Amino acid sequence: MSRAEPPKQLSAAAFLRDLQQRQSEVQRENYGRYFKMGAGEYGEGDVFIGVPMGEVFALAKQYIDMPVGEIEKLMESEIHEARAGAMSIMDKAGRSRKTSAERRQALYELYLRRHDRINNWDLVDLAAQHVVGRYLEAGPRDVLYALARSESMWERRTAIVATAYFLRQGDVEETFKIAEMLLDDDEDLIHKAVGGWLRQAGKQAPERLLAFLVQHAARMPRAMLTYAMEHLDADQKAHYRGLVN
Repeated sequence: MSRAEPPKQLSAAAFLRDLQQRQSEVQRENYGRYFKMGAGEYGEGDVFIGVPMGEVFALAKQYIDMPVGEIEKLMESEIHEARAGAMSIMDKAGRSRKTSAERRQALYELYLRRHDRINNWDLVDLAAQHVVGRYLEAGPRDVLYALARSESMWERRTAIVATAYFLRQGDVEETFKIAEMLLDDDEDLIHKAVGGWLRQAGKQAPERLLAFLVQHAARMPRAMLTYAMEHLDADQKAHYRGLVN
């Protein structure tokens, strides 16, 4: 084996072989219904082989030290569970205190550079928080605003989902700012993500959420508003729904 090659057990090819040993026809059919195969961008071009996500994540734990180049190969697979595995490996590395600053940067750069392969909501949600958000916590966050203006709905979803890491640190600023940028988004999956993150921000800054709703409830899509108000009382919900034109 050449010095340039990764250990066999940490290669994309080895991961795929392990993945294929866990496939199930019943699970494959379930995925076909759940991910709305063939409906617009939702899973278009994906192949599901039927591996339960719990098993994908358990397998990813075994491959947490996979070289970044091999993770990229895994992302290039047409198999959805393989790309979910790549995102899970990145997420687990992003969470780990043992991950070096150099590896953390390489994973962040890979995520952004190959966002074309992160083309479904579950792939974004798996890794955006700890690969993108954690990397950006201590530095400039301009990239999130660029993503929020992207033509790609998945990049826009990354912009809001990545702010979950900031929320965990008690910082709500980017969540509210990016939510405001995405108020007029056309995609339901963006509406739900923005509403959900506003709800989480509201747990830490309830008055800020109420002020946001006073200013924006009238133009918020229904799903976004509903998710954002989930923890409000019935009277408050009725009040903000009454602001909708």
